[in-house]
Amino acid sequence: MRFVDIIEKKRDGNELTTEEIQFFISEYTAEKIPDYQVSALLMAIYFQDMTDRERADLTMAMVNSGDKIDLSAIEGIKVDKHSTGGVGDTTTLVLGPLVAAVGVPVAKMSGRGLGHTGGTIDKLEALEGFHVELSVEDFIQQVNELKLAVIGQSGNLTPADKKLYALRDVTATVNSIPLIASSIMSKKIAAGADAIVLDVKTGEGAFMKTVEDARELAKAMVQIGNSVGRKTMAIISDMSQPLGYAIGNALEVKEAVETLQGKGPADLTELCLVLGSQMVVLGGKAGTLEEARSMLQEVIDNGKALEIFKLFVKAQGGDETSIDDLEKLPQASYKHHVKARKSGYISFIEADEIGTAAMLLGAGRATKESEIDLAVGILLNKKVGDRVQEGDVLATIFANNSDVAEVSDRILEFMEISDNKPTVPQLIEEIITA
Repeated sequence: MRFVDIIEKKRDGNELTTEEIQFFISEYTAEKIPDYQVSALLMAIYFQDMTDRERADLTMAMVNSGDKIDLSAIEGIKVDKHSTGGVGDTTTLVLGPLVAAVGVPVAKMSGRGLGHTGGTIDKLEALEGFHVELSVEDFIQQVNELKLAVIGQSGNLTPADKKLYALRDVTATVNSIPLIASSIMSKKIAAGADAIVLDVKTGEGAFMKTVEDARELAKAMVQIGNSVGRKTMAIISDMSQPLGYAIGNALEVKEAVETLQGKGPADLTELCLVLGSQMVVLGGKAGTLEEARSMLQEVIDNGKALEIFKLFVKAQGGDETSIDDLEKLPQASYKHHVKARKSGYISFIEADEIGTAAMLLGAGRATKESEIDLAVGILLNKKVGDRVQEGDVLATIFANNSDVAEVSDRILEFMEISDNKPTVPQLIEEIITA
């Protein structure tokens, strides 16, 4: 089999066979095909797309390129959740204990963040002592006992995806539905989940800026998951403004705890209940979404979800007393209030730019080598649709540097105030199932 023939075949809009896709992935992973040829194929895929069968074959070829996590020793249906990212996206910290509290096992493999704030692991490390270095045996045992554990991503999980993504990043082929979908789904499938709930973001703070693009990606991933034997569904949710109020690692942990206490922001709470209900139904613990939502609300109200979070943090070496005394979380040295310069309504908050402002404080990584400051970030006081008076606090900056002028100016520029009350963005745009 000659790789140049595969390039030519896809260039001309023809369908690749399963064997050709497997050859492409296995040979490239083994470094037997040069980058320049793979770049040509990626560009051909970018322009010619792939069929549903090709997408599933590409996904499974990447799954089989490295390690696969065997979760068969964990009792029950293992349900994973994946978000395509955003600003202030704290859902995993809430959903893990929330869903575990009703008996659905969550065996989560997470990564570190590159961008506005840290990833799930970075956020959890705001709890002193928390670690994600668990043996497979301890990981499985903890999930069987608590229904919840979080570990770091394996070094050899989907190595083909790592190689392909690095190449896509420098060849202008990142924004391709079949390549995005197979990249995300290969990692979820290799991580061993039986069922997958996808939270596909849309809006200014999301990778997919329009509902149409988000819908196309969601449908592609759901199709892949279901075609390879994983129960998969997707929710398209709004990320035109930050989710919740907190943007920053320790700040988001605090907001997650408050949400588990039933005192969290309305949008974060609602999204967690919607996603969680899908996870509970897929996990076989409820027959309907209404029943599942009622179960989740009950474990918030009776404190069981928060108790599971404490047990989970303690089991992984973290200081669980920080959950009852949130002042033990990393604290910034300076607080600066950003005040409205005129009266009116918050008409627009550009999520990307507010996220960038948090990254400038040190809440996220500009490069893989960047150090994250777990204490810093931004706490919004207002969201789209809220009425403000001149002098009202729009946001509070938490910093370890007294000079926050650039961050303050950015917040004022990208939290727009108008005379007329705007339409508040719809949180849940669409639900996509098989």
